Amino acid sequence: MRIIIVGAGLEGVVSAWYLARDGHDVTVLERREGPALETSFANGGQVSVSHPEPWANPRAPGQILRWLGREDAPLLFRMPAEWARWRWGMAFLRECTPGRTRRNTEAIAHLAAYSLTCLKLLRGEAQLDYDAERRGVLHLFFDRHEFARAPERAAELTRCGLHASVVTRNQCIELEPALSACAGRLMGGLHGQDDESGDAHLFTERLAKRLAAGSVRFQYSTAVSAIRESKGKVAGVVLADPNGVFSEIEADAVVVCAGPWSNQLLAPLGERLPIYPVKGYSVTLPIVDEKRAPHVSLTDETRRIVCSRLGDRLRVAGTAELNGFDMAANPARTAGLLKWVEAHFPGATDTSASENWNGLRPATPNNLPVIGATRTRGLWLNTGHGTLGWTLACGSGAALADLIAGRTPQISGFPFKAAG
Repeated sequence: MRIIIVGAGLEGVVSAWYLARDGHDVTVLERREGPALETSFANGGQVSVSHPEPWANPRAPGQILRWLGREDAPLLFRMPAEWARWRWGMAFLRECTPGRTRRNTEAIAHLAAYSLTCLKLLRGEAQLDYDAERRGVLHLFFDRHEFARAPERAAELTRCGLHASVVTRNQCIELEPALSACAGRLMGGLHGQDDESGDAHLFTERLAKRLAAGSVRFQYSTAVSAIRESKGKVAGVVLADPNGVFSEIEADAVVVCAGPWSNQLLAPLGERLPIYPVKGYSVTLPIVDEKRAPHVSLTDETRRIVCSRLGDRLRVAGTAELNGFDMAANPARTAGLLKWVEAHFPGATDTSASENWNGLRPATPNNLPVIGATRTRGLWLNTGHGTLGWTLACGSGAALADLIAGRTPQISGFPFKAAG
């Protein structure tokens, strides 16, 4: 089939890999000048299989209330809010019940475990180097009550077929000696042994280059203004150049991997996805003292901040800000990340040379991405991955290719979207 993929972020490029392997004629259209320059550009770097619990959980409403009024709060709901933000927020609260949290956690865990398997196979076949570290993710607890839940979380991960162990403060420092600088405040940790980290932008860029050297066509600086359909079936896409000149490309199928902008393309076709843009922040710092900088990827469970080693750089990311499509940076949130680095790894990096980034993540209320068919024949979705785009990318692309080919995806317990 002639397949058009809208979006050359992680999900779009990985989808192109699996669809091209199935023998399809694949074209990837991207409005930016290269791959992975939006959501995938400077994320936290974690392939975090050990963190399938969604943001929406029974503890979330109380945490959000405690964070109200704080500019550096891990989750910031901007006021006043438009109707779409209120609707998403109410749906988020509905997902905070114990039953829904358990169901969503299990679904994410199944897809995450499968995705990690797919990532290992893909990078071996494509021979990709992207500053990967395979030392797991160490979840850090600086709150005694949160650490008390660590055994329960480890047991839950074990039930999902994942490997995680509760570790003491001293064991945390054995795993990552650079943590000795904050040992006095550390309660303990949870070590996800299956996890990895790496530069998602570098991965996507190099995979796109390899695909372009083969049969996949990439058209950058190309904006898709509409998806064409005829008699309930996809016919192609409409493009608009900077001068307002329109053109069309015919296709047998279209895959939407447009992140937070997916709804804008789908709404005219009667599709409304539960996706809202959630702004995330990161800082990337040059390492100046090797002994003080971590190698193991870390998650601060109290502050919701993640930290990954990317070669000679340290990437620190976190926070979620709901403020529509506003892309303006909030200096307080960047300052909070830099303060965290200095508090935990003093002297390890040059904070004056920080590369600051913020971008929009396509978040669903329950953290489950939207993968599968639509009511329009030939129109497919692979979007809505929120903070787990790197973790779930390869499994999502492989599953999508299976669905398009009429095969059953090799994942149980994930609610793929069926045609309406």
